Amino acid sequence: MSIPTDRLLDERKTVSLLNAGDAFPAMAVNVAGSGTLDVREELAGGYGVVLFYRGSWCPYCNAQLRAFQRAGDRLAETGIKVIALSVDSEVTTKELVAKHKLTFPVGHSADARAIARATGAFVNEDPEYLQSTGFVLGPDGRVLTAVYSNGAIGRLVPEDVIGLVSYLKEHAG
Repeated sequence: MSIPTDRLLDERKTVSLLNAGDAFPAMAVNVAGSGTLDVREELAGGYGVVLFYRGSWCPYCNAQLRAFQRAGDRLAETGIKVIALSVDSEVTTKELVAKHKLTFPVGHSADARAIARATGAFVNEDPEYLQSTGFVLGPDGRVLTAVYSNGAIGRLVPEDVIGLVSYLKEHAG
């Protein structure tokens, strides 16, 4: 289910998308089974990926999370950490983490509206959830690239993230 286009345009008048070079906003995430973490603190000094996923019910989100888990060794070798979050409850998130054996932090109970105001992520109205959104952050906490989707498809994939960070490291100077 997507937000009607006219609704998206109305929300875009007051909500800005994050662009390359923008500082990623302060964001505390309730992590399944382990309290709260500050996204900027958790990713400080290294490359990071922040994924907003629609929910455990979404097959595309499940595939994306599994792909990032499978790429975990390559991401770590490249110096990339991953954090994901959704509006799902803690119980549902714990089940998802266990089902896919996810080892990166997965947040729950996200306030979709507050996150949308801070990042420009699209929100589905009924039921309310965040649409798939992904950010690659540099070591300084600034956005290197952002991928926004207003529906089920169109999202970051680990191979692209690894390729981007590898390229940036190779051409740093």
